[in-house]
Amino acid sequence: MNAPIMTKAKPVERELSSKKTALILEGAMQEFLEHGYAGARIDRIVEAAGVSKATVYRHFPDKEALFTALIQQMSCRKNIFELQSQQSFEEAPSVFLKRYANTMLENVAEDPQILTFLRIIIGESGRFPELARAFVTNIEKVSLDFLTQYFSNHPQLQIADPEVTARAFIGTLIHFVMIRDVLQSGDLLPIERDRLLESLIKIIIN
Repeated sequence: MNAPIMTKAKPVERELSSKKTALILEGAMQEFLEHGYAGARIDRIVEAAGVSKATVYRHFPDKEALFTALIQQMSCRKNIFELQSQQSFEEAPSVFLKRYANTMLENVAEDPQILTFLRIIIGESGRFPELARAFVTNIEKVSLDFLTQYFSNHPQLQIADPEVTARAFIGTLIHFVMIRDVLQSGDLLPIERDRLLESLIKIIIN
């Protein structure tokens, strides 16, 4: 029996599937930003993506799967919390923590899509808690786990409770973003970003 003829069909299929997934997510992003989670409709996502409804459901079974995929994509693309490799432990803590915080704040504040997504998640979390859980799982938990490891293992730091320190650090940054950018109330609780970061880092290192 002759050996089966190998073709390049599978790589081509994967490439087409990847392109269709990107189109679907782009259409879903447009729909969620315009109509929120509850108001989003698969039919409009199908129209915006230029694919069939069957194709959408083949990639994503429901709106929750689409929204979760967008959170994952956003986390990977924007690298919101600038997760680092072993290089992080070679820098002075003051240098790394300031760069880490500035990157997170700049990425969030300069991307209206992220801010809108945060508002959607907060606004819909009562009815759709799975949206908030997806955000916590893919962004919040990952960054907290990383910083906990950083505070535990950096040779220049002697942190009594690394997990609490990581939560305090991230929590301060999130509160800053929430007040200034999400709730648009920075004028009510004004504080300069540099002043906040310098004092926060000094508290942790000292």
